[in-house]
Amino acid sequence: MRVLGIDPGTAACGYGIVRERNGRVKLVEHGWWKTPSRSRPERRLKTIFDGVGELIEEYEPDAVALEESFVGVDARTALSVGQARGAILVAAASLGIECAEYPPSSVKQAVCGYGRAEKAQVQRMVMAILGLRTPPTPQHASDALAVAICHALAPPLLKAAAG
Repeated sequence: MRVLGIDPGTAACGYGIVRERNGRVKLVEHGWWKTPSRSRPERRLKTIFDGVGELIEEYEPDAVALEESFVGVDARTALSVGQARGAILVAAASLGIECAEYPPSSVKQAVCGYGRAEKAQVQRMVMAILGLRTPPTPQHASDALAVAICHALAPPLLKAAAG
């Protein structure tokens, strides 16, 4: 199974692709899209939409997994992340790829064994699980890889609930 994991955001949107076979997960690719804050919102969303489409066409994942929005105090940030999530979901749907969504605590639980793990701990565990010598950077790409790992290793019932 090949999974494209995404850490949504409009300013910075991380992605990570992993391949799972027989319970082992291997890194395929990771990176991020950064969009300038002075760009118009529709241009920023198009960058993400196009980037997701290109990754799907090139790597042919079986699923796209993304982190559910964390609604904090800042409504503007929540709206921006929601727009990025929409662009990602439409890009995947337009190419016939199913999406799964996981709350941040489920991703942390799957990768670290603790649903309230800190970002640095998640990054170290992603590095260990994938057998990397250096941490995946930037942090957004590491978070996206954690989401991909969560989906790739999720039991079938959890995958069904996440979709």
